[in-house]
Amino acid sequence: MKVLDPEKAAKLPGKRLAPGESFRFECRPDLPCFGRCCRNLNLFLYPYDVARLRKALGISSAEFIDRYTHVVLRPGSFFPDVLLAMEENEEKTCPFLSGGACTVYADRPDACRTFPVEMGFFLDEQGNREEVAFFRPPDFCLGKDQEAEFTAASWMEDQNALVYHRMTLKWGELLSMITADPWRGEGPEGPRARMAFMAAYNPDEFRRFVKESTFLQRHKVPRDVVKKIRTDDTELLLLAMDWIRLFLLGVLSKRVKPAG
Repeated sequence: MKVLDPEKAAKLPGKRLAPGESFRFECRPDLPCFGRCCRNLNLFLYPYDVARLRKALGISSAEFIDRYTHVVLRPGSFFPDVLLAMEENEEKTCPFLSGGACTVYADRPDACRTFPVEMGFFLDEQGNREEVAFFRPPDFCLGKDQEAEFTAASWMEDQNALVYHRMTLKWGELLSMITADPWRGEGPEGPRARMAFMAAYNPDEFRRFVKESTFLQRHKVPRDVVKKIRTDDTELLLLAMDWIRLFLLGVLSKRVKPAG
């Protein structure tokens, strides 16, 4: 989920959905196009996606990033994008596609979960947020010709995407705050950048960082949050995002403040 420019958004393909506007869509194995959307993707992975997928696969976050992603720093950006690496075959299939089915369906990424709806948001000069949704099935998709009817909100609920949406929105808001170089001359591969990336995309390492370093001596974190992050990856990621705001931008939050 990204901050959108209103003028550019008006030129994007697909239909922008008005609040409460419905669309028709259904994805079923009996449709001839089933699984075609799982090929040759430019699929962004957000921190919550990685936290869920690495647990579903039973591997560490570091191993997941190494095996299944490309980390790309695009021109004009200060924080890298993480993209799912497609298989090295003729069709460039998703690595989790097997026998025409998704092997991580219960933990599929946000972009897959809300497809064919894409979410974004506008920010005005005062920082007020307006969420927007676009209906963008590809031309080959027959799901758009089915009878089931949804709004963007009911589709997210149907796809169990509400937590994903909440977490991805918070991540997009954080990135929207980084409007100037936050690395203090170290560059995007320096210590500050590595620490911020670790907090966002390596929950295993961030949990160790909080527990085993002097983190809890240098920061005020509510006791209930400290207790929850021992086992709850959602709470851990919320703490990580708040800490990145503090670490890079000096923004305080209820979850984490400097000690003293």
